[in-house]
Amino acid sequence: MEGRSLYFTGRGRIELERTSFDRAPDELLVETRVSAISAGTELLIYNGDAPPDLPADETLDALDGDLSYPLRYGYAAVGDVVETGPAVDDDWTGRTVLAFNPHETRFTAAPGDVIPVPEGVAPGEMALFPTVETATSLVMDGHPRVGERVVVFGAGVVGLCTTGILSSFPLADLLVVDPVAERREHALRLGADETRAPSDFPEDRWADAAGPDGADLIYEVSGEPAALDHAIEVAGYDSRVVVGSWYGTKPTTLDLGGDFHRDRVSIESSQVSTLAPAVRGRWPRGRRTHLALDHLASLPVDSLVTHRVPFEDAPRAYRLVDDNPDDALQILLTYPRS
Repeated sequence: MEGRSLYFTGRGRIELERTSFDRAPDELLVETRVSAISAGTELLIYNGDAPPDLPADETLDALDGDLSYPLRYGYAAVGDVVETGPAVDDDWTGRTVLAFNPHETRFTAAPGDVIPVPEGVAPGEMALFPTVETATSLVMDGHPRVGERVVVFGAGVVGLCTTGILSSFPLADLLVVDPVAERREHALRLGADETRAPSDFPEDRWADAAGPDGADLIYEVSGEPAALDHAIEVAGYDSRVVVGSWYGTKPTTLDLGGDFHRDRVSIESSQVSTLAPAVRGRWPRGRRTHLALDHLASLPVDSLVTHRVPFEDAPRAYRLVDDNPDDALQILLTYPRS
């Protein structure tokens, strides 16, 4: 069988190459309809800012090898099952599914590695499922509590979906910080109480509030290492900072000489591949998937899509993400129907 796959072949270089593959007896053959570009991880790879010797993702079978060039990458492909192996139930044929698969026109996957698209969810919306799943994990790792002051640094798609989920909690304050005015408007529509540009964050934001100064819970999902310093600055006594950004090889220098030490601020990483040990036993992957699907249905994810670019024009899509990050919030690659 043949298809075409997107390869990162060097810094700032994208190539579409013909590939051949076999379908195993226990696999599905899927023709892709749409795939979502991750403006975080994929931009790091595109710009050569990802550690080349790091495994691509040990939890996803579709991503093999490391992050050195050339490589296929991507983890949000939605397509139609057009053929099944002899060991697979024929009922799979014709179903639309999501797979954590790189950008390519056709691919194979085991039934256990795909998620059927729920009724009423468009393929383009389902392509944002991995983003919503990431936001779900971020919220679970942060343990937001009643009446807390929460700050989200970064209003990209992950930050906006995180904001949308957090808005369902009975918080005292939900503040989103981002330099782009349009993204701050998105945050307000998704339930933020207030938004600010990084340069406009008041240091005395909660000086007159009951209890200790500062925020209780802060999320850093901007992808900018400097934002982590800002997050620590607004953290209050005994507060938590959850870092959802992956900086790749970007240097991160933290100023921990101020109130950080005396204020007992906790900094924790959060990543969608695994859950924190404290909740892992009660939250197997399937349970979290169902929860993330509920969030996907309740969030206006389609409003976050700013560009739909044909797969054949994929290099332009990555130039958009790289050159116009303020305008390119979420880009989807679209594929011709056979």
